Amino acid sequence: MARGASRDLLAEYKAKRDFGKTPEPGPKRGKAKGNSFVIQKHAARRTHFDFRLEKDGVLKSWAVTKGPSLDPAQKRLAVRTEDHPLEYGGFEGVIPKGEYGGGPVMIWDEGTWEPIGDPDEGLAKGDLKFRLHGHRLNGDFVLVRMKKDRMGGKRENWLLIKKGDDYAGDGSEPTEDFDTSVKSGRSMDQILTGDSAIWTSNKAQKKTPPRGPRAAPARSRQKPAAR
Repeated sequence: MARGASRDLLAEYKAKRDFGKTPEPGPKRGKAKGNSFVIQKHAARRTHFDFRLEKDGVLKSWAVTKGPSLDPAQKRLAVRTEDHPLEYGGFEGVIPKGEYGGGPVMIWDEGTWEPIGDPDEGLAKGDLKFRLHGHRLNGDFVLVRMKKDRMGGKRENWLLIKKGDDYAGDGSEPTEDFDTSVKSGRSMDQILTGDSAIWTSNKAQKKTPPRGPRAAPARSRQKPAAR
């Protein structure tokens, strides 16, 4: 990808934010070599879960209204949003009220992902298959783009679906099982009322709270995903 084209990946992200007011990371593209993923619980106008996959030096992002499920029967609406900078994967803190997406942000899960098949082809066709290796989510998932939406084409609606594997489970709702940060151990209320944040920018150094314990798997019967 040409350097000029790559800068445009974060143009929408930059246009929506005033970085003199929000503590969010600036629109800097990273090296296109990683395979991280992050899920951030975000209490903005409505609480939702931002699902992000590292690709092409940015985080490809979807807002999952009800959060991810481990039940293959659940098809969760995932609205495609603007690409985010890689640094956003470490952001946990509070976006000021009145700013775009104002409210607390929690790092609910993080880890690595691997595509199943060609990820460029999957994104283009609207059928992106992948495997997650996280603290709370593991195994195979698929993002499927819907053909039509109720916004008259003004937004891109996808469905996030768990595939049937050793990590799947009927009625398994990890967003109900876990309500604290995998990074700091804090709840949303503690993030909102705290005076520190996990992510630190070059503009202001903030004290980082102690790391909380890593989350245990939601269910003991889970086994490693087949490779």
